[in-house]
Amino acid sequence: MQLSSSDLLSQGVVFGVRPALIVVDMTVGFASPESPLGGVFDSEITAAEALIQDFDGAGLPVYFSTVVYDNDSQQSVFRQHLPDLDMLARGSRWVEIDPRLSFSDNATLIEKTAPSAFFGTQLNEKLKAGGVDSVVVCGLTTSGCVRATAVDALSCNFPVWVVEEACGDRNIDAHKANLHDLHAKYTEVVSLDTVSSYFAKREAEDDHA
Repeated sequence: MQLSSSDLLSQGVVFGVRPALIVVDMTVGFASPESPLGGVFDSEITAAEALIQDFDGAGLPVYFSTVVYDNDSQQSVFRQHLPDLDMLARGSRWVEIDPRLSFSDNATLIEKTAPSAFFGTQLNEKLKAGGVDSVVVCGLTTSGCVRATAVDALSCNFPVWVVEEACGDRNIDAHKANLHDLHAKYTEVVSLDTVSSYFAKREAEDDHA
């Protein structure tokens, strides 16, 4: 499949033709209002599910991240800053992917202890091994783990799209400010419609191949 550079150009950076979706920490612990780390993110979950369906339908990789702690020594300083993280112990329901999201055979789970899905994990190696040339990022929360993951994706030299409607934060001002900062310096912040159009163009190109 060939897409023209004008279709994929954003802020001077050409987006790839084999992207992966990274769904950051859309787990029960962050997506449930019953959790001190969570909130009401119904619309963001719905938007993320739409992205998952697009990627699954195109046979492209989907990665979910979850924060999991096995002992008190893991990321002890981070957890001192945010003690509620202690609830994210292995085996608890809080570390499970939100059941409203589809986890297909095409998906991979990345367990992490730090904000970024890249830090201390094999995510970069898996993306490179899979021939991924760009990434789409969504998830929770915008000002924390989404931002950290998006910046590290750029640091690994991937063009990055962050999907506005599929990211959420308990602080709406922080959400907006971090999307603004990401768009200005590190990534392209795009709408769900932009991603849908990207996949529609892929499908059209495949039909005419």
